[in-house]
Amino acid sequence: MKRKDFLTAGIGFAGLLSTAPALLSSCSHDDETTTPATGNSSSGGSNSGTCTVTATETAGPFPTYIPSALVKSDITDGQTGIPLAITLIVQNITADCAAFAGAIVDIWHCNKDGEYSEYGGTGMQSTNYTAVHFLRGRQTTDVNGTVAFTSIFPAWYNGRATHIHVHIYNASGTSLLVTQIAFPEGNDSAVALVSSSAGYGNGLTGYTYNANDNVFSDGTGTEMATVSGNIAEGFSLMHTIKVNG
Repeated sequence: MKRKDFLTAGIGFAGLLSTAPALLSSCSHDDETTTPATGNSSSGGSNSGTCTVTATETAGPFPTYIPSALVKSDITDGQTGIPLAITLIVQNITADCAAFAGAIVDIWHCNKDGEYSEYGGTGMQSTNYTAVHFLRGRQTTDVNGTVAFTSIFPAWYNGRATHIHVHIYNASGTSLLVTQIAFPEGNDSAVALVSSSAGYGNGLTGYTYNANDNVFSDGTGTEMATVSGNIAEGFSLMHTIKVNG
């Protein structure tokens, strides 16, 4: 898939890249895990049968600057692509994985060209999106521990499998978990179908599969989403995230 000249050695965002050279090995730059995931899966699912905290991952060098200013459920902000309805359920492992009401959930991901808002104009990302905030949003979980976002299907890019970033806080703003959401793969998967669609790229040629992705390669058992739908009507993603609240 076509990917901008995203990675240039020596270019970085102050504290994010200076201490993590491995981040320069892929466009996103969000390539190192901080807590290994357990298990491995290439199919949909959210490890819903066990009460185990979801794996922690790096936020990458492109986290949202001021997420509190982006309280919204529709995060498309004019970006075009295949529609994606995102439903996340947050559970508290300290309460036997009961629904976590009142948790603050931030999400962000790249657009159909594999680029992020709030950054750019450098060797890391040539397109300058520093003045816009697309595909970033914040919601608070309801009594069922659920939040919902309207977005577009993220592209994949060199060095990374398709993914979505998530940061969860308690109601007081204390960080509970930074993680990433993995997508099922395969010839008939949503990733494959979207990647072959107009505007997205060239199918799976050059795709970095979860097993070789340096965020997901240690396992996606707690990070794998369930994705359903089709190109004509769009896709739906569901995922349960378990935190130590």
